[in-house]
Amino acid sequence: MSDAPTFPALDEASFAAIDHARLLFPPISTHPPRILLLYGSLRPRSFSRLAVEEAGRILTRLGAEVRVFNPSGLPLPDQPGADLTKVDELRSLVIWSEGMVWSSPERHGAMTGIMKAQIDWIPLSMGAVRPTQGKTLAVMQVSGGSQSFNAVNQMRILGRWMRLITIPNQSSIPKAFQEFDEAGRMRPSPLYDRIVDVMEELMKFTVLTRDRADYLVERYSERKETAEVLMKRVNLSAAT
Repeated sequence: MSDAPTFPALDEASFAAIDHARLLFPPISTHPPRILLLYGSLRPRSFSRLAVEEAGRILTRLGAEVRVFNPSGLPLPDQPGADLTKVDELRSLVIWSEGMVWSSPERHGAMTGIMKAQIDWIPLSMGAVRPTQGKTLAVMQVSGGSQSFNAVNQMRILGRWMRLITIPNQSSIPKAFQEFDEAGRMRPSPLYDRIVDVMEELMKFTVLTRDRADYLVERYSERKETAEVLMKRVNLSAAT
């Protein structure tokens, strides 16, 4: 029989077994899940906005509190001298939210610059606050032609980069101009049914994870780093 494994590189003080109580039995929130919806077009008849509005209605019916951010007036990222009023509004909504929906048109085989600008204005951290980490995300796209998944695939990459829990299901609406009536409501179809599916799944994941999100994203490496920083501060205080 081989010897018991050793872990010479492991910081034992920072390593922790899985806390089943924190994972399985956290205090349960009773307020409606808070969902922020972003869309990627400024056109008066924006199909990504119309799709988000349909998603918002479904989420509200499912019991969520929904807010939609209007990107009109949002400056380009890092624009010198820009009015940051809309940036502050967006960041406040992201902090408020427990989950998000991103809906973008596909333009030149990618998400729009308007969609990307909103994501780029959301920082990974704001002091001690991480606005997106551990929150849920659903992605949607609309296309003027045949069905495509380029934009949702890109948004999935960004969601992972932003440390969001991106749900498995997604919505892609081809020939979006045919799917909405003159009043801006989506016509009955399997494409509408898919949005219902996605929002239902988003709600389930949000309710399931929101009270344990902090623990789900807690990391050994960060516990170790925090301990090292604390030790340096203690040693510095002792030396002075």
